[in-house]
Amino acid sequence: MAFLFQKFQEAVKILAKSPTFSKDPRHLQFEADINRLFLYTSYNRLGRDAEEADAEEIIDMASKASLSDQHKQVEENIHSQVKVLCKCMDDILLPYHNYKNELVDSRANHRGLNHAVSGDSMPSHSSNEEAGLKRVEMSKRLKEMVGYSVAIKPSGIPHKEAGLGLFLDGEAEVGDVIAFYPGIVYSPVYYGYIPTANNSYLITRYDKSVINGQPWGFGGETREAWKMVRPPPLEEEENDIVEFRNPLAFGHFANHPAKDMRPNVLAFPYDFPLSEKSMRPYIPNITFRGEENVNKNGGTLSWFNSWSASNYVMGVSNCDSPPPPPTVLKSAVLVATRAIVSGEEVLLNYRLSNSEPRPSWYSPVVHEEEDDE
Repeated sequence: MAFLFQKFQEAVKILAKSPTFSKDPRHLQFEADINRLFLYTSYNRLGRDAEEADAEEIIDMASKASLSDQHKQVEENIHSQVKVLCKCMDDILLPYHNYKNELVDSRANHRGLNHAVSGDSMPSHSSNEEAGLKRVEMSKRLKEMVGYSVAIKPSGIPHKEAGLGLFLDGEAEVGDVIAFYPGIVYSPVYYGYIPTANNSYLITRYDKSVINGQPWGFGGETREAWKMVRPPPLEEEENDIVEFRNPLAFGHFANHPAKDMRPNVLAFPYDFPLSEKSMRPYIPNITFRGEENVNKNGGTLSWFNSWSASNYVMGVSNCDSPPPPPTVLKSAVLVATRAIVSGEEVLLNYRLSNSEPRPSWYSPVVHEEEDDE
């Protein structure tokens, strides 16, 4: 497997220099990220039985497939992993619900992630054990099942503002989804409602949706409806049932690497399909819904939930009928770009904009695989 991974690393360097990439820096970075994630998550999905011919086929596809096709495949690869992680958490929290007859081998010989569970049914009741299970214990059990979890400890980044950091507990392979980025998701229509004061837990997806991880904090010890407290004149809103004990919902604690250090994860703008109802509690995000903005012509501006790889879409509607319900929940996950060992800090390139003043601790990541914007 080490030999095959080296081939993928070489392919990443070659494809990153491809003249087919867009000249727009932001889109260039997005294309490079998708290309890398296509290689890494596809490599991950091969499992321990991978052969050189399999790797060569994926590398060849990466050089020929369109950006949209690669993006679609990455979504599929990520969703396959998320599905396994959610079902593992189901097994932990619902010990009396027997999934044994539903297990299917989806990732042979790949540690604990080699079983996915089919079916979408989930009991509406909770057992006493589920109600009393603490997040720390859930994290321990998940590590036993998939080989890793994450922990929050004082960061090893040498600056006074580093604070807490995210650390791997266990062993992760390249292409593994190791954390969710939790929080409230704001479309550009609602940027004015984002609390920015003293808030270092904001991440922007390529489609310009912003995820605010500050309200999630350290999660919790229950599964319950997420009650969003919104600024006046908006009222408190009760959203979907969310599992606050999700032991991987701490991507917002990942720090930016110090000078001469390299990131070991990439953020992927994962669109969770809301049709997967049994998985919904484990996706630690909710969508901000505010008052609709009214344009000069009396029409309402509405945010469409589907987006393309090259832009986002703002639609104008002059009819009285409401927009169709969303089919996806915008989220983000952190994906390992190499093997990460137990106790290693998870580092994410923040890619702070050149157009805004950067904090003193920020050092741009500059090398051929991680272009700074």
